[in-house]
Amino acid sequence: MNRKQFGGKLTKHWLAEYQSSPQWKNGLFQNQMPTKTAMQWRKFPGVICRQIKGHKEGSPKQPLKIQPFDAEAFLQSSEEVKFIWYGHSVILMRWKGKTILIDPMLGDDASPIAPKKTKRFSENTLKLIDDLPEIDMMLLSHDHYDHLDLGSIEKLKSKTKQYFVSLGVKRHLVSWGIAAETITEFDWWQTQPFENIIITFTPTRHFSGRGLSSLSKCLWGGWALTSPKERIWFSGDSGYGDHFKEIGNKLGPFDLGFMECGQYNDDWPQIHMFPNESVQAAIDAGVKRAMPVHWGGFNLSYQHGWREPAEEFIQNASHQSLPVLTPRLGEIFTQKTTSGPWWRVPEK
Repeated sequence: MNRKQFGGKLTKHWLAEYQSSPQWKNGLFQNQMPTKTAMQWRKFPGVICRQIKGHKEGSPKQPLKIQPFDAEAFLQSSEEVKFIWYGHSVILMRWKGKTILIDPMLGDDASPIAPKKTKRFSENTLKLIDDLPEIDMMLLSHDHYDHLDLGSIEKLKSKTKQYFVSLGVKRHLVSWGIAAETITEFDWWQTQPFENIIITFTPTRHFSGRGLSSLSKCLWGGWALTSPKERIWFSGDSGYGDHFKEIGNKLGPFDLGFMECGQYNDDWPQIHMFPNESVQAAIDAGVKRAMPVHWGGFNLSYQHGWREPAEEFIQNASHQSLPVLTPRLGEIFTQKTTSGPWWRVPEK
């Protein structure tokens, strides 16, 4: 095991910074409402067995293809915001002449310290970084392995100018050789301009950690990116809660919301949303058009098949008259792009 995976150590220097946060209580970052972030120990053996066995349709039979990066089309000047989704929660954005990359976990394993590998649905995804343009801003929502990937960060280092990250992520990046002066940490509701875009870190109901000693020693959240004409929201990993209405009231309505929808399970119902909750969260926050993310990359829950998050999200959104966007992996799209259920193609 590569011990670098655990990230930066929790020194007195870092603790002093975290203790000034209103979210830091009793030696941990805390949620706004009571939240069970772990299952009961007596259930743990059964859960592990079910997780190892997995869902019969937990992963696609063939690797999911990712469309090659079209640099000319992506970088071409446009009034519209452009996006590319690379599976799970990885979003590449082009807005106002700047390139923004959110939670770029492009590695092939979401469980690098576990006995069993959590294999990505697509192949050779780290190589995608070779074709990406210079990254003006990287946004990191928290330090879980399926969002903060050592291999991806190391490979993106030479391409990335600045990092806006959740409070606690900086110590990991610094330990991996990222210059401290390029990193800005955010507590909930903190706001900072980036060129002509206002970026705000929004609360979620989740937890963090890259090992037992670092559980909830990093804050978790989502990102709102706003301008006078457009508002984009990346919900971040979260269980359902009242914070979504608060986000909508303070920062919405949003033209497009990237909604966490996947890896849900009855054994951890308060830290990830089921599809019906994800749709309701979008409505609570005033999202005009929603896109399910946190699926299409890894199988982290034995409870659902790999297609199920998107299928159930669409079904629930239809009942609520919420427009949905479902682009293909690697496809350049805008808020107005028409997309269909590409995952329904029969598998060989």
